[in-house]
Amino acid sequence: MSADADVSYLWYPAPTPAGLEITQVYGYLLCPHTGRVLIIDDDGVFNLPGGRPEPYDEDMVATLKREAMEEAQVRVAQTAYLGYQEVRRAGRAPYAQVRMVGVISAFGPRRPDVDNGRTYRRLLAPLMHAPGVLGWGRPAVAQATLAGEIARTIWKLPVGTPAPPGYVD
Repeated sequence: MSADADVSYLWYPAPTPAGLEITQVYGYLLCPHTGRVLIIDDDGVFNLPGGRPEPYDEDMVATLKREAMEEAQVRVAQTAYLGYQEVRRAGRAPYAQVRMVGVISAFGPRRPDVDNGRTYRRLLAPLMHAPGVLGWGRPAVAQATLAGEIARTIWKLPVGTPAPPGYVD
């Protein structure tokens, strides 16, 4: 549940149902060397890289890769689908916010986001710190846990290795 009593977030580690509008695709993007997750810092407001699917995006992976480059100037290699949050808001049909996990293949120099001209800082934090930094509650804990399982078992990333948070600017 959100702090806003009129909104609820229900996490499903499952395919997004046909007909449920997808309004966002965000990713837990991991550094392959440290296993830390990339968190966008917009003057103290934290978020995962990602955004709204555009008509020209081939699929959710294309949306995530495009948004990661626009917002954080990172290239994303492997990706995996985690699930979706069903958002229920008074006066609106339910919709989906997709969550994915991916591996960062390259960091480019920081530059302004093409959508709004803002230049974000890039915080790399231990994966299990992400829910607290983001302030997203229990759904984010479940998402980060699943992202960690995939990263450890499929990509052999060191997500459980102690690594202090730090900025990559």
